[in-house]
Amino acid sequence: MTPPLLTAGLPVLHGFFTRQGGVSSGPFASLNCSLSGKDDPAAVAENRRRAAAALGVDRLIGLFQVHGAEVAVLETPWGEADRPRADAAVTRLGGVGLAIVTADCAPVLFADAEARVVGAAHAGWRGAIAGVLEATVAAMERLGARRERVLAAIGPCIRQPFYEVGEDVIVALGPTGAPFLAPAARPDRRLFDLPGYCAARLVTAGVPRVFDLGLDTYTDEARFFSHRRAMHGGGGPIGHQLSAIALPG
Repeated sequence: MTPPLLTAGLPVLHGFFTRQGGVSSGPFASLNCSLSGKDDPAAVAENRRRAAAALGVDRLIGLFQVHGAEVAVLETPWGEADRPRADAAVTRLGGVGLAIVTADCAPVLFADAEARVVGAAHAGWRGAIAGVLEATVAAMERLGARRERVLAAIGPCIRQPFYEVGEDVIVALGPTGAPFLAPAARPDRRLFDLPGYCAARLVTAGVPRVFDLGLDTYTDEARFFSHRRAMHGGGGPIGHQLSAIALPG
């Protein structure tokens, strides 16, 4: 899926992939792109090859995601075994796809086409509160981007009606998070608007154009993996969908 905000003639390759079109089976069916799960590594490799081909690049460059705010700068492609522990990446390098995987957290893709700088971030509640989105924009600026030119797109993630959070999240959000919390069935819980929170933080950081696909991983089982849905269904292993962005080679 390609958000229209990033398609107005810009020289940027990007997409938010669904769980469809791969070779994995069982709970990973079918386009599971996680390098850290229990799926067959050969199936994951084929799934990522297919995603790279669809994106129009020779390879995808991933991260060892840790729900933090670290941003890796890609100057020379690293191997899968050497993935940095980070939750975002930025680059000026063409021909390779910056790839992140999610299963409820918000994938966010960034581009300053004029400066030829792109970025990709994995924003769960921890990373979003810690500032991973602002850190991504700042890292892009260090490569020559200007935040007033940056376009950002928020992909499929869990939506507020199904994202119940507890006191740990409520406290971590603080007063500024109150507009993104709604009452839940239990009085000590709230429903968290993760994509709305991410969009607001980006706008506050000076990114003027933020597009949200409005797609819910929890309710759309046919197209998306969802960690929360799996937990509500009894748990067990799940796959992760991929989001990626690249500059032409």
